[in-house]
Amino acid sequence: MLFSPTHPIAYGRQHITEADVQAVVETLHSDYLTQGPKVGEFEEKFAAYIGVKYAVAVSNGTAALHLCALALGVQPGQRVITTPITFAASANCVRYCGGEVYFADIDPNTALIDLKAVRQLLESHPKGHFHGLIPVDFAGLPVNLEEARKLADEFGLWIIEDACHAPGGFFTDSQGQEQRCGNGQFADLAIFSFHPVKHIATGEGGMITTNREDLYQELLKLRTHGITKDPAQMHRNEGGWYMEMQELGYNYRMPDMLCALGISQLNRAEEGLARRRTLAARYDAAFAGLASIRPLAGAPGHAYHLYVIQVENRKGLYDALRAKNIYAQVHYIPVHTMPYYQGLGWQPGDFPLAEQYYAHCLSIPLFPSLTDAEQEYVIACIKEFCHA
Repeated sequence: MLFSPTHPIAYGRQHITEADVQAVVETLHSDYLTQGPKVGEFEEKFAAYIGVKYAVAVSNGTAALHLCALALGVQPGQRVITTPITFAASANCVRYCGGEVYFADIDPNTALIDLKAVRQLLESHPKGHFHGLIPVDFAGLPVNLEEARKLADEFGLWIIEDACHAPGGFFTDSQGQEQRCGNGQFADLAIFSFHPVKHIATGEGGMITTNREDLYQELLKLRTHGITKDPAQMHRNEGGWYMEMQELGYNYRMPDMLCALGISQLNRAEEGLARRRTLAARYDAAFAGLASIRPLAGAPGHAYHLYVIQVENRKGLYDALRAKNIYAQVHYIPVHTMPYYQGLGWQPGDFPLAEQYYAHCLSIPLFPSLTDAEQEYVIACIKEFCHA
Protein backbone atom coordinates (compact mmCIF):
# COMPACT_ATOMS: atom_id res chain seq x y z
CA MET A 1 0.00 0.00 0.00
CA LEU A 2 2.05 2.95 -1.32
CA PHE A 3 -0.33 5.82 -0.56
CA SER A 4 -0.28 7.20 2.98
CA PRO A 5 -2.58 10.06 4.02
CA THR A 6 -0.95 13.21 5.36
CA HIS A 7 -4.10 14.15 7.29
CA PRO A 8 -7.10 12.30 8.72
CA ILE A 9 -9.70 11.24 6.16
CA ALA A 10 -13.09 11.96 7.73
CA TYR A 11 -16.41 10.46 6.68
CA GLY A 12 -17.44 13.90 5.42
CA ARG A 13 -16.10 17.44 5.28
CA GLN A 14 -16.77 20.86 3.80
CA HIS A 15 -15.20 22.06 0.56
CA ILE A 16 -14.45 25.79 0.72
CA THR A 17 -13.09 27.53 -2.37
CA GLU A 18 -11.61 30.96 -2.86
CA ALA A 19 -14.90 32.01 -4.46
CA ASP A 20 -16.67 31.03 -1.23
CA VAL A 21 -14.23 33.11 0.81
CA GLN A 22 -14.66 36.12 -1.46
CA ALA A 23 -18.45 35.88 -1.27
CA VAL A 24 -18.28 36.10 2.53
CA VAL A 25 -15.69 38.91 2.47
CA GLU A 26 -17.84 40.97 0.10
CA THR A 27 -20.77 40.62 2.47
CA LEU A 28 -18.60 41.61 5.43
CA HIS A 29 -17.79 44.82 3.54
CA SER A 30 -21.46 45.45 2.75
CA ASP A 31 -24.08 47.34 4.75
CA TYR A 32 -25.78 44.19 6.02
CA LEU A 33 -24.46 41.35 8.14
CA THR A 34 -27.96 40.05 8.85
CA GLN A 35 -31.55 40.70 7.67
CA GLY A 36 -30.15 41.99 4.39
CA PRO A 37 -30.49 41.17 0.69
CA LYS A 38 -28.38 38.00 0.68
CA VAL A 39 -31.05 36.17 2.68
CA GLY A 40 -33.73 36.71 0.05
CA GLU A 41 -31.26 35.96 -2.75
CA PHE A 42 -30.29 32.63 -1.19
CA GLU A 43 -33.93 31.71 -0.61
CA GLU A 44 -34.87 32.54 -4.20
CA LYS A 45 -31.96 30.63 -5.73
CA PHE A 46 -32.43 27.61 -3.47
CA ALA A 47 -36.14 27.46 -4.30
CA ALA A 48 -35.28 27.53 -8.01
CA TYR A 49 -32.73 24.75 -7.55
CA ILE A 50 -35.20 22.52 -5.72
CA GLY A 51 -38.15 23.44 -7.94
CA VAL A 52 -40.45 24.78 -5.22
CA LYS A 53 -42.42 28.03 -4.79
CA TYR A 54 -41.15 29.19 -1.40
CA ALA A 55 -37.98 28.85 0.67
CA VAL A 56 -37.26 30.24 4.15
CA ALA A 57 -33.66 30.43 5.37
CA VAL A 58 -33.17 29.67 9.06
CA SER A 59 -30.35 29.28 11.57
CA ASN A 60 -29.99 25.48 11.28
CA GLY A 61 -31.81 22.29 10.34
CA THR A 62 -33.13 21.76 13.85
CA ALA A 63 -34.66 25.23 13.87
CA ALA A 64 -36.22 24.36 10.50
CA LEU A 65 -37.86 21.27 11.99
CA HIS A 66 -39.09 23.20 15.03
CA LEU A 67 -40.62 25.94 12.90
CA CYS A 68 -42.33 23.36 10.67
CA ALA A 69 -43.90 21.67 13.69
CA LEU A 70 -45.07 25.05 15.00
CA ALA A 71 -46.47 26.14 11.65
CA LEU A 72 -48.43 22.89 11.36
CA GLY A 73 -49.89 23.41 14.81
CA VAL A 74 -48.27 20.55 16.74
CA GLN A 75 -49.37 20.76 20.38
CA PRO A 76 -49.67 18.56 23.45
CA GLY A 77 -51.67 15.43 22.76
CA GLN A 78 -50.88 15.28 19.05
CA ARG A 79 -49.04 12.22 17.76
CA VAL A 80 -46.45 12.15 15.00
CA ILE A 81 -44.66 9.22 13.35
CA THR A 82 -41.01 9.20 12.27
CA THR A 83 -38.13 6.78 11.83
CA PRO A 84 -35.77 5.60 14.59
CA ILE A 85 -32.82 5.81 12.15
CA THR A 86 -32.22 9.54 11.99
CA PHE A 87 -30.59 12.32 13.94
CA ALA A 88 -32.57 13.01 17.11
CA ALA A 89 -33.81 16.39 15.87
CA SER A 90 -36.26 14.70 13.49
CA ALA A 91 -38.16 13.47 16.54
CA ASN A 92 -37.26 16.25 18.98
CA CYS A 93 -39.11 18.90 16.99
CA VAL A 94 -42.38 17.23 17.96
CA ARG A 95 -41.39 17.15 21.62
CA TYR A 96 -40.47 20.86 21.53
CA CYS A 97 -44.16 21.51 20.86
CA GLY A 98 -45.37 19.03 23.48
CA GLY A 99 -46.44 16.40 20.96
CA GLU A 100 -45.91 12.65 21.22
CA VAL A 101 -43.41 10.81 19.01
CA TYR A 102 -44.12 7.35 17.59
CA PHE A 103 -41.66 5.34 15.52
CA ALA A 104 -42.07 2.90 12.63
CA ASP A 105 -39.38 0.37 11.76
CA ILE A 106 -37.16 0.58 8.69
CA ASP A 107 -36.68 -1.25 5.42
CA PRO A 108 -33.41 -3.15 6.08
CA ASN A 109 -32.26 -2.75 2.45
CA THR A 110 -32.40 1.04 2.48
CA ALA A 111 -32.63 2.05 6.17
CA LEU A 112 -35.54 4.32 5.15
CA ILE A 113 -38.77 4.31 7.14
CA ASP A 114 -40.88 1.37 5.98
CA LEU A 115 -44.21 2.73 4.75
CA LYS A 116 -45.75 -0.72 5.26
CA ALA A 117 -44.79 -0.48 8.92
CA VAL A 118 -46.29 3.01 9.01
CA ARG A 119 -49.55 1.64 7.62
CA GLN A 120 -49.60 -1.13 10.23
CA LEU A 121 -49.12 1.45 12.97
CA LEU A 122 -51.86 3.67 11.58
CA GLU A 123 -54.30 0.78 11.19
CA SER A 124 -53.67 -0.36 14.77
CA HIS A 125 -55.27 2.85 16.08
CA PRO A 126 -58.52 4.67 15.32
CA LYS A 127 -58.45 7.22 12.50
CA GLY A 128 -57.54 10.61 13.86
CA HIS A 129 -55.18 9.15 16.46
CA PHE A 130 -52.15 10.37 14.50
CA HIS A 131 -51.61 13.82 13.08
CA GLY A 132 -48.36 13.84 11.13
CA LEU A 133 -45.54 11.94 9.46
CA ILE A 134 -41.85 12.92 9.25
CA PRO A 135 -40.07 10.70 6.71
CA VAL A 136 -36.30 11.11 6.39
CA ASP A 137 -34.34 10.89 3.12
CA PHE A 138 -31.64 8.94 4.91
CA ALA A 139 -28.05 9.05 3.57
CA GLY A 140 -29.40 10.88 0.50
CA LEU A 141 -31.83 8.19 -0.68
CA PRO A 142 -35.28 9.75 -1.17
CA VAL A 143 -38.40 8.32 0.42
CA ASN A 144 -41.15 7.66 -2.13
CA LEU A 145 -43.26 10.62 -1.06
CA GLU A 146 -45.98 9.86 -3.59
CA GLU A 147 -46.71 6.67 -1.65
CA ALA A 148 -46.31 8.51 1.65
CA ARG A 149 -48.81 11.16 0.48
CA LYS A 150 -51.42 8.53 -0.39
CA LEU A 151 -51.04 7.12 3.11
CA ALA A 152 -51.18 10.57 4.66
CA ASP A 153 -54.31 11.51 2.77
CA GLU A 154 -56.01 8.25 3.74
CA PHE A 155 -55.37 8.85 7.44
CA GLY A 156 -55.49 12.65 7.57
CA LEU A 157 -51.80 13.36 8.18
CA TRP A 158 -49.54 16.24 7.25
CA ILE A 159 -45.99 15.49 6.05
CA ILE A 160 -42.67 17.15 6.89
CA GLU A 161 -39.95 15.78 4.62
CA ASP A 162 -36.58 15.75 6.37
CA ALA A 163 -34.41 16.19 3.28
CA CYS A 164 -31.24 17.27 5.10
CA HIS A 165 -29.27 14.48 3.41
CA ALA A 166 -30.71 14.90 -0.06
CA PRO A 167 -30.58 18.31 -1.81
CA GLY A 168 -30.57 17.48 -5.51
CA GLY A 169 -31.86 13.97 -4.88
CA PHE A 170 -35.02 12.69 -6.54
CA PHE A 171 -37.35 9.73 -6.86
CA THR A 172 -39.37 8.75 -9.92
CA ASP A 173 -43.13 8.89 -9.43
CA SER A 174 -45.81 6.63 -10.88
CA GLN A 175 -46.01 8.80 -14.01
CA GLY A 176 -42.28 8.45 -14.68
CA GLN A 177 -41.54 12.01 -13.54
CA GLU A 178 -38.50 12.84 -11.42
CA GLN A 179 -39.57 14.45 -8.15
CA ARG A 180 -36.81 16.40 -6.44
CA CYS A 181 -36.51 16.19 -2.69
CA GLY A 182 -38.17 19.18 -1.08
CA ASN A 183 -40.13 20.30 -4.17
CA GLY A 184 -43.42 20.40 -2.24
CA GLN A 185 -45.38 18.19 -4.61
CA PHE A 186 -46.22 15.67 -1.90
CA ALA A 187 -44.99 17.03 1.44
CA ASP A 188 -46.51 20.05 3.17
CA LEU A 189 -43.05 21.21 4.22
CA ALA A 190 -39.47 20.05 3.72
CA ILE A 191 -36.29 20.96 5.54
CA PHE A 192 -32.59 21.08 4.70
CA SER A 193 -29.38 21.53 6.70
CA PHE A 194 -26.20 23.39 5.74
CA HIS A 195 -23.96 21.81 8.37
CA PRO A 196 -20.33 21.47 7.15
CA VAL A 197 -20.66 17.81 6.15
CA LYS A 198 -23.77 18.46 4.03
CA HIS A 199 -23.89 19.10 0.27
CA ILE A 200 -24.15 22.86 0.80
CA ALA A 201 -22.05 23.99 3.74
CA THR A 202 -22.47 27.31 5.52
CA GLY A 203 -21.17 26.30 8.98
CA GLU A 204 -24.65 26.37 10.45
CA GLY A 205 -27.86 27.09 8.61
CA GLY A 206 -30.99 25.51 7.24
CA MET A 207 -33.85 25.98 4.79
CA ILE A 208 -37.56 25.21 4.77
CA THR A 209 -39.35 24.72 1.44
CA THR A 210 -43.06 24.59 0.66
CA ASN A 211 -45.62 25.26 -2.05
CA ARG A 212 -48.21 26.46 0.50
CA GLU A 213 -48.38 30.24 0.83
CA ASP A 214 -50.20 30.06 4.18
CA LEU A 215 -47.36 28.06 5.72
CA TYR A 216 -44.77 30.29 4.08
CA GLN A 217 -46.26 33.45 5.62
CA GLU A 218 -46.50 31.76 9.02
CA LEU A 219 -42.87 30.63 8.85
CA LEU A 220 -41.67 34.15 8.07
CA LYS A 221 -43.29 35.39 11.29
CA LEU A 222 -42.22 32.48 13.48
CA ARG A 223 -38.60 32.83 12.28
CA THR A 224 -38.47 36.42 13.55
CA HIS A 225 -40.00 36.50 17.04
CA GLY A 226 -43.57 36.21 15.73
CA ILE A 227 -43.20 39.79 14.47
CA THR A 228 -44.49 41.22 11.20
CA LYS A 229 -43.82 44.59 9.55
CA ASP A 230 -46.19 43.86 6.68
CA PRO A 231 -48.97 46.53 6.78
CA ALA A 232 -51.37 44.06 5.15
CA GLN A 233 -51.05 41.74 8.14
CA MET A 234 -50.97 44.28 10.98
CA HIS A 235 -53.94 45.21 13.17
CA ARG A 236 -52.96 48.89 12.93
CA ASN A 237 -50.11 50.94 11.52
CA GLU A 238 -48.67 53.87 13.48
CA GLY A 239 -45.86 54.69 11.05
CA GLY A 240 -42.79 53.42 9.23
CA TRP A 241 -41.23 52.19 12.47
CA TYR A 242 -44.26 50.16 13.52
CA MET A 243 -44.23 46.38 13.87
CA GLU A 244 -46.43 43.87 15.64
CA MET A 245 -45.60 40.75 17.60
CA GLN A 246 -48.64 38.66 16.75
CA GLU A 247 -47.59 35.34 18.26
CA LEU A 248 -44.75 33.77 20.20
CA GLY A 249 -41.92 33.24 17.74
CA TYR A 250 -38.15 32.74 17.80
CA ASN A 251 -34.95 34.27 16.52
CA TYR A 252 -34.15 31.57 13.98
CA ARG A 253 -32.73 33.91 11.35
CA MET A 254 -29.78 33.08 9.09
CA PRO A 255 -27.28 35.96 8.69
CA ASP A 256 -26.26 37.41 5.33
CA MET A 257 -22.67 36.20 5.68
CA LEU A 258 -23.79 32.57 5.78
CA CYS A 259 -26.34 33.11 3.03
CA ALA A 260 -23.57 34.53 0.83
CA LEU A 261 -21.55 31.38 1.46
CA GLY A 262 -24.63 29.30 0.72
CA ILE A 263 -25.19 31.05 -2.62
CA SER A 264 -21.58 30.41 -3.61
CA GLN A 265 -21.84 26.76 -2.59
CA LEU A 266 -25.15 26.40 -4.43
CA ASN A 267 -23.45 27.54 -7.64
CA ARG A 268 -21.54 24.24 -7.74
CA ALA A 269 -24.12 22.00 -6.08
CA GLU A 270 -24.61 19.82 -9.16
CA GLU A 271 -20.86 19.42 -9.55
CA GLY A 272 -20.57 18.19 -5.98
CA LEU A 273 -23.56 15.88 -6.41
CA ALA A 274 -22.02 14.33 -9.53
CA ARG A 275 -18.75 13.73 -7.69
CA ARG A 276 -20.58 12.06 -4.79
CA ARG A 277 -22.32 9.71 -7.21
CA THR A 278 -19.05 8.89 -8.94
CA LEU A 279 -17.39 8.04 -5.62
CA ALA A 280 -20.38 5.93 -4.58
CA ALA A 281 -20.26 3.98 -7.86
CA ARG A 282 -16.58 3.23 -7.25
CA TYR A 283 -17.36 1.93 -3.78
CA ASP A 284 -20.18 -0.19 -5.23
CA ALA A 285 -17.78 -1.75 -7.73
CA ALA A 286 -15.02 -2.29 -5.16
CA PHE A 287 -17.29 -4.08 -2.68
CA ALA A 288 -19.35 -6.06 -5.19
CA GLY A 289 -17.34 -9.25 -4.62
CA LEU A 290 -17.04 -8.97 -0.85
CA ALA A 291 -19.60 -11.06 1.02
CA SER A 292 -18.60 -9.42 4.31
CA ILE A 293 -19.47 -5.87 3.12
CA ARG A 294 -23.11 -5.01 2.43
CA PRO A 295 -23.75 -1.46 1.18
CA LEU A 296 -27.22 0.00 1.50
CA ALA A 297 -29.30 -0.07 -1.68
CA GLY A 298 -28.74 2.72 -4.16
CA ALA A 299 -30.97 4.37 -6.77
CA PRO A 300 -30.52 6.80 -9.69
CA GLY A 301 -31.79 9.74 -7.61
CA HIS A 302 -29.62 9.00 -4.56
CA ALA A 303 -27.86 12.17 -3.38
CA TYR A 304 -25.20 10.26 -1.41
CA HIS A 305 -24.71 12.43 1.62
CA LEU A 306 -23.41 9.21 3.19
CA TYR A 307 -22.06 5.93 1.89
CA VAL A 308 -23.12 3.34 4.44
CA ILE A 309 -21.84 -0.22 4.59
CA GLN A 310 -22.91 -2.98 6.93
CA VAL A 311 -20.26 -5.28 8.35
CA GLU A 312 -20.36 -8.05 10.95
CA ASN A 313 -17.52 -6.71 13.11
CA ARG A 314 -18.38 -3.02 12.98
CA LYS A 315 -16.35 -2.04 16.05
CA GLY A 316 -13.32 -3.93 14.75
CA LEU A 317 -13.43 -2.20 11.37
CA TYR A 318 -14.09 1.20 12.95
CA ASP A 319 -11.01 0.85 15.17
CA ALA A 320 -8.84 -0.56 12.37
CA LEU A 321 -9.70 2.37 10.10
CA ARG A 322 -8.96 4.93 12.81
CA ALA A 323 -5.57 3.31 13.31
CA LYS A 324 -4.94 4.06 9.63
CA ASN A 325 -6.10 7.68 9.86
CA ILE A 326 -9.57 7.01 8.42
CA TYR A 327 -12.36 8.46 10.54
CA ALA A 328 -15.56 6.57 9.74
CA GLN A 329 -18.78 7.29 11.63
CA VAL A 330 -22.01 5.58 12.67
CA HIS A 331 -25.38 6.92 11.45
CA TYR A 332 -27.39 6.60 13.62
CA ILE A 333 -27.91 5.29 17.11
CA PRO A 334 -31.66 4.49 17.01
CA VAL A 335 -33.52 7.41 18.53
CA HIS A 336 -35.84 5.24 20.59
CA THR A 337 -32.85 3.77 22.48
CA MET A 338 -31.65 7.17 23.69
CA PRO A 339 -32.13 7.64 27.45
CA TYR A 340 -34.54 10.55 26.93
CA TYR A 341 -36.86 8.48 24.75
CA GLN A 342 -36.52 5.44 26.98
CA GLY A 343 -37.80 7.74 29.71
CA LEU A 344 -40.93 8.17 27.58
CA GLY A 345 -41.49 4.42 27.45
CA TRP A 346 -39.55 3.23 24.40
CA GLN A 347 -37.01 0.48 24.89
CA PRO A 348 -34.50 -1.70 23.02
CA GLY A 349 -36.29 -4.42 21.10
CA ASP A 350 -39.18 -2.20 19.99
CA PHE A 351 -37.81 -1.87 16.44
CA PRO A 352 -35.63 -4.89 15.70
CA LEU A 353 -34.78 -4.03 12.09
CA ALA A 354 -33.52 -0.57 13.07
CA GLU A 355 -31.49 -2.06 15.90
CA GLN A 356 -30.03 -4.79 13.69
CA TYR A 357 -29.04 -2.16 11.14
CA TYR A 358 -27.39 -0.04 13.85
CA ALA A 359 -25.33 -2.98 15.09
CA HIS A 360 -23.60 -3.32 11.70
CA CYS A 361 -23.65 0.10 9.98
CA LEU A 362 -20.63 2.27 9.24
CA SER A 363 -20.40 5.44 7.14
CA ILE A 364 -17.13 5.57 5.24
CA PRO A 365 -15.53 8.68 3.67
CA LEU A 366 -17.60 10.34 0.96
CA PHE A 367 -17.34 14.02 0.05
CA PRO A 368 -16.61 15.90 -3.19
CA SER A 369 -13.01 16.79 -2.38
CA LEU A 370 -12.11 13.18 -1.51
CA THR A 371 -9.35 12.34 -4.00
CA ASP A 372 -9.19 9.14 -6.03
CA ALA A 373 -6.01 8.17 -4.17
CA GLU A 374 -7.67 8.72 -0.80
CA GLN A 375 -10.67 6.64 -1.82
CA GLU A 376 -8.44 3.83 -3.10
CA TYR A 377 -6.64 3.90 0.24
CA VAL A 378 -9.95 3.61 2.12
CA ILE A 379 -11.02 0.68 -0.07
CA ALA A 380 -7.68 -1.05 0.38
CA CYS A 381 -7.82 -0.69 4.16
CA ILE A 382 -11.35 -2.09 4.31
CA LYS A 383 -10.42 -5.04 2.11
CA GLU A 384 -7.32 -5.68 4.19
CA PHE A 385 -9.48 -5.87 7.32
CA CYS A 386 -12.01 -8.17 5.66
CA HIS A 387 -9.29 -10.55 4.46
CA ALA A 388 -7.35 -10.60 7.73
